[in-house]
Amino acid sequence: MTTLAEIERIALETVRNLPAPFAMLASDVVVQVEDAVPDHLLDPEDDPQAQRDEITGMYDGIPLTEKSTFDAPYGPDVVWLFRHPIVMELAERDVTLTELVAHVTIHEFAHHFGWSDDDIAAIDRWWE
Repeated sequence: MTTLAEIERIALETVRNLPAPFAMLASDVVVQVEDAVPDHLLDPEDDPQAQRDEITGMYDGIPLTEKSTFDAPYGPDVVWLFRHPIVMELAERDVTLTELVAHVTIHEFAHHFGWSDDDIAAIDRWWE
């Protein structure tokens, strides 16, 4: 059984292995692993169960490209990873848990760096 601790270990190792400029920019981001999207992160416009089943990761914060010294601090930026949807996706793909968790982790940190989903998709062929 894939545990929260195992996913967290892989994610933190992935962050430690980022190239130097990115690793420095990622150092203040918290990695949080939960079974599924917590209620406070659900989009009220979408089906809650579908979100809990499908969202493997989420970035919660202000991207570096939008941060200002005038912003009032509201807490650390967080990269969330969700065990249940990761395990479900793992069953559908021919990849290892390490590959999938690393991919989701890097995708969410890309949002922290200011990349949009379209920016990421332009260089990341994972989802094709």
